[in-house]
Amino acid sequence: MSRARTIRIATRSSPMAVAQAEQVSASLTALGVDNELVKVTTAGDRWMGDLAKLGGKGAFVKEIDHALLTDQADLAVHCLKDIPGDVPVPEGIAFAGYLARDDVHDAIITGTGAPLAELPEGSVVGTSSVRRSAQLRLHYPHLRVKPLRGNVNTRLERLAEGHVDVLIAAVSGLYRVGQQHRITETLDLETMCPPIGAGIILLACRDTDTQLRELGAQLDDAETHRHADAERAMLHALQGHCNSPIAGVATTERTGRLTLRGKVFNADGTRWLDAHHWGVPEDPQALGFFVGADLLRQGARAIIESTAH
Repeated sequence: MSRARTIRIATRSSPMAVAQAEQVSASLTALGVDNELVKVTTAGDRWMGDLAKLGGKGAFVKEIDHALLTDQADLAVHCLKDIPGDVPVPEGIAFAGYLARDDVHDAIITGTGAPLAELPEGSVVGTSSVRRSAQLRLHYPHLRVKPLRGNVNTRLERLAEGHVDVLIAAVSGLYRVGQQHRITETLDLETMCPPIGAGIILLACRDTDTQLRELGAQLDDAETHRHADAERAMLHALQGHCNSPIAGVATTERTGRLTLRGKVFNADGTRWLDAHHWGVPEDPQALGFFVGADLLRQGARAIIESTAH
């Protein structure tokens, strides 16, 4: 790549998103590539209401993709979990690479330092995630869930002010903004299955930009790419929307086999479906579609449609 070109990196303007973009920037700098950040405040960042009314998680990526398509930026940095599974990637946009996956677990932060199981009846957990809400109601029915939007630092302020008793946030996100010391408890994956694409930073560019696609390939982590392909194939098979409590995570066993666990919950956590299968690393998408088909055979479509509003 010509050193004369400065790569413009589009990112959301939230502290966590900027930290992710700075990670990408450092990787590019290590390759000898000049770059700069282009910060974009998205509709999802401005809106504090129900994301479904903005069209879901796509509200976090549309304006960044627009910056690529209108040549205001060259490379976009997204959280893979924010990329919708029920709509196609915009024409003209290509996924260029996936950085090595971070921790996929969710963490609990309580005002008192007590774990979830020891909190008093009726303690309030602040989260606007339907996935988290469903699993909390399933495993901790003594707690009350209250919608709470905002970036991690904003939510930590709400906890300190007493608006809620408990926060739940991604471990990887807390590390990115330097708040990992606040973690009270890390939930295991049986208790809190992560969202599709958890802990994965995605690079996107214009599909005609050969240089950026080659650069993205240099930053691409092969194992993370396989996991992303499997999980995204499952999400596409389910055609889940932003309000669907869908969870899933792919891993690689020591034998080299790929495994994918997928779950679908109803909104109150009283009904859930579970599928767990293995496949070959050479065809992760086949595994994803197989797990998605299994969940559909179990009745996932009715549950997903029941949470459409």
